[in-house]
Amino acid sequence: MNYPSKLIEDAVEEISKLPGIGKKTALRLALHLLKREEQQTSQLADALVSMRTQTRYCRQCHTIADEDLCQICANPRRDAQLICVVEDTRDVLAIENTAQFRGVYHVLGGLINPLEGVGPAELQIESLMERVADPKNEIREVILALSPTMQGDTTSFYLTKRLRQYAVKITTIARGIPIGGDLEYADEITLGRSIIGRVSYE
Repeated sequence: MNYPSKLIEDAVEEISKLPGIGKKTALRLALHLLKREEQQTSQLADALVSMRTQTRYCRQCHTIADEDLCQICANPRRDAQLICVVEDTRDVLAIENTAQFRGVYHVLGGLINPLEGVGPAELQIESLMERVADPKNEIREVILALSPTMQGDTTSFYLTKRLRQYAVKITTIARGIPIGGDLEYADEITLGRSIIGRVSYE
């Protein structure tokens, strides 16, 4: 593809590195930004830089946060004795959109995947065990809300083995989610019913 300017080419190259954006879409976005007021483009750039440099992670559940504790963990109206374990922040957002869950979360930051070199040590598993083991937390149930893939099932199996040493109920979301699918793509009604209809993990 020929570009009218090296500056445009550089912008297209960077934008096209975003997931789901090819060179043609990146070019349209670059030209759109070029037509906007300079202040608007600067605000977009500033927002992206601020997001990248100032975003923090909740010290308790590891989801994206602005403060030391995320809004969910800091909310006294949430049921702190009920922990929903998810792969990443996108799954927190998906479950929150169902408005069916009033507990708290624990974000693993991925799934066990030996083929890609991701083992238990690379995930936020030990901090989960610490939360459950601490008698002050009085955790009564851990919901394993992981995508029904081979990696998700492997991670659920590993977590169940680790959690069985504690006096805590272990459940998993009902399989209304398609096998091989991702939580973030599930519709809100199906995902909500899966949370409500969770079953004991065997």
